[in-house]
Amino acid sequence: MDQRAAEAVYIRRRRLSHRATPYVFALYMATIMAFLMSLVITAANAGIDNNYLSNALHAYKLAMPVAFLCILVVRPIVIKLVALTVHPPR
Repeated sequence: MDQRAAEAVYIRRRRLSHRATPYVFALYMATIMAFLMSLVITAANAGIDNNYLSNALHAYKLAMPVAFLCILVVRPIVIKLVALTVHPPR
């Protein structure tokens, strides 16, 4: 087995089961959205100064777990709403 094949097998083994999809989606979505919202809200409330990044990261520490839990709760509702408003594929 050459090096590339060994790496491909290793990468395939590292993947999570498809059952983890909702949780992985929530983690990625919460990570990105909480960070972006922390940056925007910190700039809107305190302005951009020397402490901007520190303040935004402090806000992110609270926002990320809250966003993760909210996405887990809201995701099934959003899936149903989308199913009600979008035609299924033919």
